[in-house]
Amino acid sequence: MAASIIRDPGLAPGGLLKIEWVQKHMPILNEIRRDFEERRPFAGKRVAICLHLEAKTAYLALVIQAGGAEVAICGSNPLSTQDDVCAGLASLGVSVYAHHGCTAGEYNFYLNKVLDTRPHLLIDDGGDLVHLLHTGRRELLPEITGGAEETTTGILRLKAMEAEGALAFPMVAVNNGDCKHLFDNRYGTGQSTWDGIMRNTNLTVCGKTVVIAGYGWCGKGVAMRAKGLGARVIVTEVDPVRANEALMDGFQVMPMREAAKAGDFFVTVTGCANVIRGEHYAVMKDGAILANAGHFDVEINKQDLMAMAKSHRVARRNIEEFVLEDGRRIYLLAEGRLVNIAAADGHPAEIMDLTFALQALSLDYLVKNAGKLPPRVLPVTREIDRQVASLRLRALGVEIDTLTEEQERYLASWRHEEGATAASR
Repeated sequence: MAASIIRDPGLAPGGLLKIEWVQKHMPILNEIRRDFEERRPFAGKRVAICLHLEAKTAYLALVIQAGGAEVAICGSNPLSTQDDVCAGLASLGVSVYAHHGCTAGEYNFYLNKVLDTRPHLLIDDGGDLVHLLHTGRRELLPEITGGAEETTTGILRLKAMEAEGALAFPMVAVNNGDCKHLFDNRYGTGQSTWDGIMRNTNLTVCGKTVVIAGYGWCGKGVAMRAKGLGARVIVTEVDPVRANEALMDGFQVMPMREAAKAGDFFVTVTGCANVIRGEHYAVMKDGAILANAGHFDVEINKQDLMAMAKSHRVARRNIEEFVLEDGRRIYLLAEGRLVNIAAADGHPAEIMDLTFALQALSLDYLVKNAGKLPPRVLPVTREIDRQVASLRLRALGVEIDTLTEEQERYLASWRHEEGATAASR
């Protein structure tokens, strides 16, 4: 077993079964692993990972390890870490520093333990590793080739660092890749959020009013799945373009102060703070259920809710009940953390196969271009996006058309014979 700090090494057999299950359903990563085993692109490299530590993440770590890397990993959310997966991964030679339900102090300790390995490459989820490198562990910066960021929230932090000239190495914005946000954020978050809500509440969604805060790609997915489950859907937004999208997709749009009066379920997916707060709790229905599918546990203001409550208890696993002075009850799922991961198993394996393929190939890209890339937030290359999409189609046995030479010439030229075609609107 690698040098690790985990809860119980004896849980490894169960964790290995989970990893084996997702491996069977991640054909893109399996193909990349075969390539990595042959090329060994990370030979002599150390890779630090901070992601939600469950089976799909564990398999990504093993794929990178198969490319020759020494891998150290910690969990990006205390409630999403699965102790059996940690044990299973550690038994396969990855250094694991995590346990379910760790405190804020323990979380910071684990981040530092991962960085103690003096990594050359990193994969981050929310920007915590990058932040620590630029604040408390600056002595490690010269060794960093670059990294990749998984989330919208992390990219916002990276963009702020870049704007101030503070970012010391290139970071690939994996979240913005087509094979990430079009599938992971929409279909993955859409399904896994409702998985988490339904398995923990055991209540119907059909016939209920669902309020979705935020209509980015994640919000679109959550709203789409709520509609499919038979809910009436209200969207709240601060962006007028996205608000118009929601209207054209058939949803009601209104401010949270009005939506708060109508909702049975509330799901926040904004990446911002204090989206639901005291003024909204004051007008909510008795029995309103609150869930967060944004990155950090700041979208639902727990301090306001606690201050307004005359009593508070755990009503059911992963559900806290707050009874207000007038007797109304408001329920908070998963402590306001990511409901789809902290209270469920996260995105389906087939969805994370796309996202983690982008992660693995982005690290490969950083190694191939070491020393040539600026210390900025970089897009996933079009070549990598298309490679991942093509690998998925091949795994599914789906064929698509290819352009003929004539069509390629047509698309590349502005000189077309008169009357050959007419643009239409």
